[in-house]
Amino acid sequence: MKKFSLPKDGGLIEAGLPNGVKHTYERIPAHIYEDEEVASERLAEKIVDAINTNSGVYRLGLSTGSSPVGLYRELVNRYKAGDVSFKNVEIYSIDEYYPAPADSNSRNRRLYDELISQIDVKPENVNVPKLTELHDSTYVSEFCASYDAKASGLDLLVMGVGEKGQIGFNENGASEFSRTRTVLLPYASRKRQAKNFAGNIEATPRTAIAMGISTMLSAKEICLIAWGEDKAQVVKQISEDPATPTCPASLLQKHGAISFYVEENSSSLLTRNVAPWLVGPCEWTPKFIRKAVVWLCEQVKKPILKLSQGDYLSNGLGELLEQYGSYDQINIQVFNELQHTISGWPGGKPNADDSTRPVPSTPFPKRVVIFSPHPDDDVISMGGTFIRLAEQGHDVHVAYETSGNVAVHDDVVLQHMDAARELGFGDRFDEVKEIIASKKPGEPEPRALLNLKGAIRRSEAKSAVRSFGLNDATNCHFLNLPFYETGGIKKGVRTQADIDIIIKLLQEVQPHQIYLAGDLADPHGTHRVCTEAVLEALNQLEGEAWLKECHVWLYRGAWMEWELGKVDMAVPLSPAEVIKKRHAIYRHLSQKDIVPFPGDDPREFWQRAEERTQNTARLYNELGMAEYQAIEVFVKLF
Repeated sequence: MKKFSLPKDGGLIEAGLPNGVKHTYERIPAHIYEDEEVASERLAEKIVDAINTNSGVYRLGLSTGSSPVGLYRELVNRYKAGDVSFKNVEIYSIDEYYPAPADSNSRNRRLYDELISQIDVKPENVNVPKLTELHDSTYVSEFCASYDAKASGLDLLVMGVGEKGQIGFNENGASEFSRTRTVLLPYASRKRQAKNFAGNIEATPRTAIAMGISTMLSAKEICLIAWGEDKAQVVKQISEDPATPTCPASLLQKHGAISFYVEENSSSLLTRNVAPWLVGPCEWTPKFIRKAVVWLCEQVKKPILKLSQGDYLSNGLGELLEQYGSYDQINIQVFNELQHTISGWPGGKPNADDSTRPVPSTPFPKRVVIFSPHPDDDVISMGGTFIRLAEQGHDVHVAYETSGNVAVHDDVVLQHMDAARELGFGDRFDEVKEIIASKKPGEPEPRALLNLKGAIRRSEAKSAVRSFGLNDATNCHFLNLPFYETGGIKKGVRTQADIDIIIKLLQEVQPHQIYLAGDLADPHGTHRVCTEAVLEALNQLEGEAWLKECHVWLYRGAWMEWELGKVDMAVPLSPAEVIKKRHAIYRHLSQKDIVPFPGDDPREFWQRAEERTQNTARLYNELGMAEYQAIEVFVKLF
């Protein structure tokens, strides 16, 4: 099934462009591919070719974590197809917890499960810096020195990078002269790793053995990999910014044979994507021109209609003027385009001239389906637009794609059971307490407990929907897609069973508008899987008559917002609507204070959502548009 990505609309013309020009701003050259799968295929080809042309033992270094999993699967596929043998390959891992925990929680579990156990590498050729027991400092130092000597001078070292630029367990402040050693894991690192220990940071190891930066630099060749929009900032920092110990992977810039394998989302902040006109010739489409003009406004701190010819020429946009003429006509064109994205009628304004509006006026009212990956993404990301659609008379349905049960804390369940007891609806408090006590770290939660947690999230979602005036019995749909129901953090693979559930709902409603989560931050995350499932369902429904007048809109807001150059519809919110949206988010009480959210942002959901929409309104205002309290923005997929 195809990975979701936005269609390209203009950009750098790379055909025939010399690599030296293409990588002008990159200290580590980045190879950008359509998606993670294609990038993994190309890197696997490189490794297979190197193994097959090597006359002796090929020494391959690999990192732990989730980033290399696609590469491992591709290498396994090529082994099973008979394209390569690993009998003359030595594999070296770059880190492991110390002391190493049980295999199920091992830092190298994925390396063994996804690769080593499925190929013909000799057991004695697999090298992991693993000590299962505590030893005195002399023994540990000698072990690390021995491993370092074995792992020095690898033929190829392939490593994923963390969101803060960490490689292996070389964290902020790592020295470029470091060798294999024991490291004390900082709290932030343990917090990230806690997901592998049932979310229990106390059970997460405090120390590890890590290959040092100097050892990594001794490899003959290094390939870094990064997938997903959440890695975009660090990819730019590693590839383009000066090397600094606060971003350990950037210290590898001095290597003479290093490259970065990235895809469209993780590379989105590289200069050749952000401002490709600074790199080489471009294809100038209307949206791409808008992107350039919005960027120019940010550079010179001016609204659109105040941009001068000098602003264009001194900021690398001379080619745009050469192809499209007068700067003031470009200003007016982009100003009008951006202004026409603003609409207070997301479902279309009845009996109005819709020639410059983002949504047609007919049919009215429209049937609308809002797909929400979790039972609160709808109100967090597009709650104001949801309110508008409902109050303007459209038949709005919201489909919660997953139960969201694993995001409910045990204490919340006990609180609900206690409330039921106090209200006289039955006393099952102790029974549920025993179920919670039976949980085992690293294993799926008991199904009885997950069912209670799912019920809590459904009740919260229905409460929010009722606050918008909708009938929760007819317009609120809980799909409970099977891929999510593993009982743990790691989810299953989406299958036709998931897609069939979505197809059934779409055929029942036959919507004129569909709203989907467009967040691309985590390629393995729930949002992306849910969106791809809906798109696959629509693909399988191709030919249905109702689809001819159905349009798909993508919202964001959970992790980041759409850049204005891509926006097709901007829905302004009044102060009252911002408050109503906030109160709808409050209905999700199980999520309110515990912040079960990826990343380091400690704020609650409503705070992050309001900051993003208010920032979007500020950007529109700075470009010369009307000033609004907040704005939710959308991209039209088709």
